[in-house]
Amino acid sequence: MADAATSLAPQPAGATGVLVLADGHVAWGKGFGATGSAVGEVCFNTAMTGYEEVMTDPSYAAQIVTFTFPHIGNVGVNDEDLESHVDGAVGCVVREEVTEPANFRSEGGFGEWLAAKGKIGLAALDTRALTRRIRLSGAPNAVIAHAPDGKFDIPALLKRAQDWPGLEGMDLARAVSRSANEEWEGGIWTLGKGYARSPHSPRPHVVAMDFGAKDNIFRSLVKAGAQVTIVPAQTTLDAVLALKPDGVFLSNGPGDPAATGAYAVPVIQGLLERDVPIFGICLGHQMLGLAAGAKTAKMHQGHRGANHPVKRLEDGVVEITSMNHGFAVDNASLPEGVVETHVSLFDGSNCGIAIKGKKAFGVQYHPEASPGPMDSFYLFERFVGMLG
Repeated sequence: MADAATSLAPQPAGATGVLVLADGHVAWGKGFGATGSAVGEVCFNTAMTGYEEVMTDPSYAAQIVTFTFPHIGNVGVNDEDLESHVDGAVGCVVREEVTEPANFRSEGGFGEWLAAKGKIGLAALDTRALTRRIRLSGAPNAVIAHAPDGKFDIPALLKRAQDWPGLEGMDLARAVSRSANEEWEGGIWTLGKGYARSPHSPRPHVVAMDFGAKDNIFRSLVKAGAQVTIVPAQTTLDAVLALKPDGVFLSNGPGDPAATGAYAVPVIQGLLERDVPIFGICLGHQMLGLAAGAKTAKMHQGHRGANHPVKRLEDGVVEITSMNHGFAVDNASLPEGVVETHVSLFDGSNCGIAIKGKKAFGVQYHPEASPGPMDSFYLFERFVGMLG
């Protein structure tokens, strides 16, 4: 792409950070957080709060998050709001420079926290223009870089962005999943009390397959009345069944569902054959669709934010939901016996399925929110309620 190299924008004075898109577009700004460079897919998130939860959501692995809300990082960070201790987004792009934290819950600054996590931040650029570019042209591959001395090898960064293969065909779940079984103990957080503990009374046993899960999912299952055992993404069917689950939960996660499905879909099909109740969200929903015979596809720009309207088809109720996905179940590919239960009111894409004759359903969005609205928490209660 020699023509792209000739279109590189000149570096303005004082620029210490840069975003180099694979098509040759260059956006300059002020770097913060970690130094160095990272490659990934650039997406945008429209949530006004919850940036720490977003940056620690494993579903954002190999992605660079552009926040459309201009003031990001100003309330600092704290350990209670972490959604995972594994890698999520590789970096973020924000409009305004991050100020000193101003919140009674803050335990540190956003920039320092990013540096400690090895994540790169880029501020003081036009996030509206970048978001519009993504909406028109799709989510691009890019390199984000931060150098305090302002020295960058732009042609090398451009080549790195162009050589990166992108998310299609990429299995990222195994890299962000737990490596061993875990008995989950935590409950929902409340101000002044922290996280509740899981009751030890007899409860329906849910085995949660971790494809890159947010911790608040497990807290929500506990709140809904379940005992939760978390297992790694590549757990076999026999190993899942050996835990004697009353139901199986399929978590969110990053990457291409078809790639992760190469090992996960046969397990899900085995569970369906044995009539084990199943609830999947996001990546888990997509792989449930694949297991039932549907297809998935890469989306133009994806859905990421805490304000996505979804219509529940059984009664017409509209739920405002939290979303984070760049792939979706192709609703035109749903086979006989698979019912579409929810659709996006933004673009009509599939947001929910149920399998006839089975206690198995999935939704494309994140009903546990964090960040986001609580309109869809009832889905956890519905799932746990069918396990008795």
